[in-house]
Amino acid sequence: MDNASEITTGHNLEAMQTEVQHEHTLFAEPLFNIGSFTVTNSIFNSWMVVIVLILVSLAVKSKIKEIPRGLQNVFEMIIEWFLGIFDTITGSRARSLKFFPLVFSFFIFILISNWIGLLPGIGSIGKISMHEGHRVFIPFFRGGTADFNTTLALAIIGVVFSHIFGVATVGIWKHINKFINIKALIEIPKKVKKDSTVLFVNPINVFVGFIEIIGEFAKVASLSFRLFGNIYAGEVLLASMAAIFAFGLPVPFIFLEVIVGLVQALIFAMLILSYLVMMTSVEEH
Repeated sequence: MDNASEITTGHNLEAMQTEVQHEHTLFAEPLFNIGSFTVTNSIFNSWMVVIVLILVSLAVKSKIKEIPRGLQNVFEMIIEWFLGIFDTITGSRARSLKFFPLVFSFFIFILISNWIGLLPGIGSIGKISMHEGHRVFIPFFRGGTADFNTTLALAIIGVVFSHIFGVATVGIWKHINKFINIKALIEIPKKVKKDSTVLFVNPINVFVGFIEIIGEFAKVASLSFRLFGNIYAGEVLLASMAAIFAFGLPVPFIFLEVIVGLVQALIFAMLILSYLVMMTSVEEH
């Protein structure tokens, strides 16, 4: 009887060791290395999105005609609609056209990254590798925006470009004084005889500038965490629904994620646009 139990237990242990494990991780899983650079499944997916966008852009560009028709009409309607929204934020069509290439690039990349994560095979096609004595399934594809590294990189690029546009528009001196208010400190000795309130007001302005610096880091954190949190939560939700009942039940949640992907891409792009407008506006007293 004891021998039978030992044999059964041994078979169970062997079955457990051969069982393939997989769970949604906060980090992207590595696929292969190019020298010292590790390519993860989210990077691989992002490369796919970039390649698709380049190919579509070249195809559209080759078929552009002076009198639009077909798909060109659709694309021009989309661009005009976006420019109309941009005008309500920038206040002028000239500024909208100036910011459009950068902001729309953010929107379309994030949108395709969000939606491509909903396609069949994303997260379910992969390889099996050994990790700490267990067979672990690693998917070849993972939505780029479901990886915090991707959303953080996008947020940093957006905020940095807002400062580049700010310096190019208002000048480096005025831009720096938005954060390190050297001008307010220099004005104290000049104006203190005429107006003693500068002893109180100008130091406050300097302190407010330091708060603005903290605000720039908060922008990066807000942009990256919001996008990552919504897309990652959607992936976990769909996986949970598929585990409960794979046929039919996940369908309404997929439609929900399609809407969430669109909304999140639009929010990210509009926030970047608002940062660009703020950085390129001259401060009025």
